[in-house]
Order: sequence, then C-alpha cells, then structure tokens
Amino acid sequence: MTQTRRAIVLLSGGLDSATCLAIARNMGFESYALSVAYGQRHAAELTASKRVAEALGAREHRLAMVNLGQFGGSALTDPTIAIPEDGGDGGIPVTYVPARNTVMLSIALGWAEVLGAQDIFVGVNAVDYSGYPDCRPEYIQAFEAMANLATKAGVEGARMTIHAPLIKLSKAEIIALGTRLGVDYGMTVTCYQADDQGRACGRCEACRLRRAGFQAAGLDDPTPYQIPER
Repeated sequence: MTQTRRAIVLLSGGLDSATCLAIARNMGFESYALSVAYGQRHAAELTASKRVAEALGAREHRLAMVNLGQFGGSALTDPTIAIPEDGGDGGIPVTYVPARNTVMLSIALGWAEVLGAQDIFVGVNAVDYSGYPDCRPEYIQAFEAMANLATKAGVEGARMTIHAPLIKLSKAEIIALGTRLGVDYGMTVTCYQADDQGRACGRCEACRLRRAGFQAAGLDDPTPYQIPER
C-alpha cells in the first residue's frame, strides 16, 4: 500500500494561503494546516483560517502562538504605527514584520518532523507583493537548505521541500487558479485593518492588490467591505 504524503500548509486565512491549501489538496497531499497568531492587529484572518481549513479539507488545523508584537517594529503588530493607505515610496513598507516568515516556517518545520511530513507549503509571492525580503525565491531556497541541514529528518535522508507555488504568479493568476480549484475567496481575509467581522477597509495596499487581482482576472470581487461612516 502507498501511504498518502503529508504536507504542512501555512494558512493565514488570506487569499494566497487558501490557494496554497487548494493546490496541496489537488496534488494529493494530506494537508495539515498551520495558522500562527503572532500578535497581528488583523486577527480576523485567524477566524477566516478556520473556515478555509474546513472548507478545503485539511486533515487537521492547528493554531500556534508567538507574540512578535512584543518587539514592535511593524504596522501589523504595533497599533501606534499607522497602516499606510497610499502607494508607498518603493522601499520595504512598515507592514513588513521582522522575521515573520522565518518564525512561521520554523514552526511548520517542527510539526513536519513530528508528522513525518517532508513537504511544507507557503503562499509567498514575488510578483504582486509589498516588497518583503522574505517573499523572494532566494529566501525560500535558503530556508530549504537550512531545513535539510538542521533537522534529524534531513540529516537521515528524508529531504524537506519548501513549496512556494505562487511565488512567480500575478495576483490575477493566483485568483484564476484558486477559482478553478474551488476556492471560495469570499471566506478569506486579506485586509491589514479588517474589522472584527472580517470586512475589508478597501484602502490599504493588501486591499488594493486584491481588488486589482480580481479585476485583472475578470472575476467578481466577493470581498465584504466596511460601510463608510456618514
């Protein structure tokens, strides 16, 4: 009998990670979804991750907790730093969370070893993204090399693979792919300042990229938006 391959899928509750979970399912993996509460202000995404994990058939869904907010340094974790609502200056924006992807991938790596999984999926993107250094192909390659040097599984020949299937896709291509794979994007939360009901602000960079992606894909945007105050 051939044993089903297991994979850890980092699941924020947003559009990209939901697409990653659908891709892993389509590839035949038994998926174990991992969400991380890292002190993010937009905690509604964690509620969304539960819905997405269930809808896309994750074998198990776990929530890990690590308070990166205690260090500050990011608009996503520090309420005293405003979420930018303009196009930015082309540099690394204040929404970058120091070491976030490294921390989350490391937690995923630990769970993968325990489960005997050799595959980890992460929804980083280097095309329509905010310029974060830990979303680049070079970073993913470096983390995979480290994973195979630093784990018992890797040393004993059970090679770990970090999958970043969205890394070279535009937002429109991601949305089109996920739609074909049955993702209901209406249940995902992308907004950096979503309210407690998961409704998007429609003004932050995450919202702008998401809206432009649906427009470019020629699909209706199912995102629930906050009603402006009168």
